Amino acid sequence: MASSSPYTPSPPRPAPRPAPAAGPGPASLARWSLLGVALGFLLPACGLSMLMFSCFAGAAVSGMRGAAAAPVTTTVYSEHVSGPPAGPTVAIVQVQGPIVSASASNPWNAAPQAAAEDIIPLVQHLEADPNVKAIVLHINSPGGSVVASDRIYHALDQVNKPLIVYMDEVAASGGYYISMAADTIIANPNTLTGSIGVIAVFLNAQGLMEKIGLEAEVITAGEAKDMGSVYRAMRPEERAYFEDLLRAVHTNFIQVVAQGRDMEVDRVRELADGRVYLAQDALELGLIDALGYEGDAVAQAAKMGHIEGEPRVVRYYPGYSPLAALLRGAAPASGWSAALPWPEPVGQAPTLLYMWWP
Repeated sequence: MASSSPYTPSPPRPAPRPAPAAGPGPASLARWSLLGVALGFLLPACGLSMLMFSCFAGAAVSGMRGAAAAPVTTTVYSEHVSGPPAGPTVAIVQVQGPIVSASASNPWNAAPQAAAEDIIPLVQHLEADPNVKAIVLHINSPGGSVVASDRIYHALDQVNKPLIVYMDEVAASGGYYISMAADTIIANPNTLTGSIGVIAVFLNAQGLMEKIGLEAEVITAGEAKDMGSVYRAMRPEERAYFEDLLRAVHTNFIQVVAQGRDMEVDRVRELADGRVYLAQDALELGLIDALGYEGDAVAQAAKMGHIEGEPRVVRYYPGYSPLAALLRGAAPASGWSAALPWPEPVGQAPTLLYMWWP
C-alpha cells in the first residue's frame, strides 16, 4: 500500500485591494458649485434678516414705552443718559445736519439731516408727555431750507415747557433761526453761530453746453417762466428781482431775531450781514445768553422745569423706520459739511436757504 504524503495547505490568497474611488463627475461638480453660490447669498441674507428682526422688536418695545408715557401715537426712540430710571425728565432733542422738510427717501443715505417732518412730531410728543418737564434742543447745523426752518421754529414757539438751546459746533443761519423760540441759549465756547442771511444758488451751464454743442429749446408762456434756468445766464432784471425777493425773506429773519432776542430791529439789521460769530462774540452782541456745555443746558432746564434733585435725562430720537435707524446709527457723527454739494440737501430745483454755505 503506497504511503501518502502529508497534506500541505496552499498559502492564503491576498485580499483584493479596494477599488479607487471614482472622482466626481461634471454634473456633481456643477451641483456643488451651485450649492456654494447659494450659501454665499443665503447666509448674509439670513444674518440681515435676524438683524432686521431685532430692529423691529426694538421699535415695537420703544413704541410701547412711548405710548405708555404720553397719549400721543408718535413712535419715538429714547436713550437714557443719566439720573433715575423714572420721574421728572429733561428731554434732549438732536437737531443735527442740514435742515430739510422731509426725511431722506433713500434709506442708504445715512448722513445726518434735521427733517421738519421728524422733529415737529417729536417735539409735540414731548410737549404732551407729563413726565417731561423741560426740553434741551441740541443744535449742530449750518441751517437749510427757509420753509423747514420756519416750520420748526413755529412748532418750538408753541411749546409751553421750558426750552433751552445748546449750540454745538455750528448753529448758523437756519440753526440760529430755530433757536429764537428758546427761553435760554447756551453755546459751546467754540461754537460758530449767527449767519443771519438768505442764500439761493442758481447753476448756469450755458458755457459748458456751448463747448459740447448742446442747446436747450425752452418754450414758455410768460417771459419770466424760466427765470433762474440752468440753460442760460440770468438777465440783470431777473437778478434784481431775486435780490428783492431775498431781501424780503431776510427782513423776516431779522424780525424773528429781534423778537426772540428782545432787540431793536435796526440793531439786528446791523449784525445781519450773513457773517458767523464765535460764541464769545455772539454773547457780547446779545445773540446768545451764556457759554457752556450740554450739562450746563441740562442743569438750566432742570432748574426752569422745577425738578428737585437729580433729573432724569433722556435723549429722544424721531420714529425712524428700523432700517433707517440702523443706517443712521452706523453713520459717522460728523457726516455733513457746511460746504455741501449741489443739489443736496436742497432738492432738484433752486430754493431759498437760511444756510451758511461758504
